[in-house]
Amino acid sequence: MWELSLSSFFLGLVIFAAGGAIILKYQWVAENVAHGVSSYDRVKLFGFIACGVGLLIMTSLHTALLTWLTHLIFPSLS
Repeated sequence: MWELSLSSFFLGLVIFAAGGAIILKYQWVAENVAHGVSSYDRVKLFGFIACGVGLLIMTSLHTALLTWLTHLIFPSLS
């Protein structure tokens, strides 16, 4: 069921790098994009979420999770 895809790997790597850049520059992003100091923690959280999603896509586990979720919501489709 699990298969490594090079396109998924590189897309996940780009998403992971973008999340890492957001985490490294969270103050600049919060002040210039998210309008203020109160969103520092929120911007860091979005960066960590992007890193997690990037890791899932890099390892092609996102397809397994989406298949499991679809079967959970629509059991008659299997």
